[in-house]
Amino acid sequence: MTETPGNRRELKNIGYELFIGSLSILSIFNLVAYYVFLREHNVQIVLGIMNAIMMPIFLGDFIYRFVTAPSRSQYFWRKFGWADLISSIPLPQVKILRLFRLWRVIRLFIEFGARNLIHQFITQRAQNALLTVIFLVICVLEFGSIAVLIAESSAPNANITSAADAIWWAYVTITTVGYGDKYRPPTGAELSASLSRPRVLVCLARWWFPRQHIPLPG
Repeated sequence: MTETPGNRRELKNIGYELFIGSLSILSIFNLVAYYVFLREHNVQIVLGIMNAIMMPIFLGDFIYRFVTAPSRSQYFWRKFGWADLISSIPLPQVKILRLFRLWRVIRLFIEFGARNLIHQFITQRAQNALLTVIFLVICVLEFGSIAVLIAESSAPNANITSAADAIWWAYVTITTVGYGDKYRPPTGAELSASLSRPRVLVCLARWWFPRQHIPLPG
């Protein structure tokens, strides 16, 4: 498929589109995971908190696309802008509408062309560093919290027993603060702890920005 001027105006920065598409996938995954973990109340709370974090991002994306659209009425009615708006509401029943946002990103990428996409993605990766870090932090907070909750659920002397404890533990682990008020036992939670450490993010950054000198934290 060939790219048209209208599609070029509709397509935002490649990194931004990938960021929104990745968040949409994560949001839909959370919707499925919510029903998978019906018996895990704390895991459901973590999923709800992460969805609450993503909600203003999706709402901001709708406002951004609506304001910059060549035709606002066409975007809202024919390009599923109404689905973007409704899916930004913090109700689990409407989150499935984020599939429309994901479909738009996929369609634009197809029309933009794989060669152009790869070229733009590689050449603009430094400009997209902030969005990459934000998405990685969201993923680490969510999956780190869920992993430590699952690991601690069978620990005899569990110290992390609630969603708030798990998110706080993941947060202080990411920031290397390590207050010590919440800690994981030396069992299966070691994996979740290692994935939450800044060293992992820095190693990813070194791979992503090979020309930049990024010192590893001690």
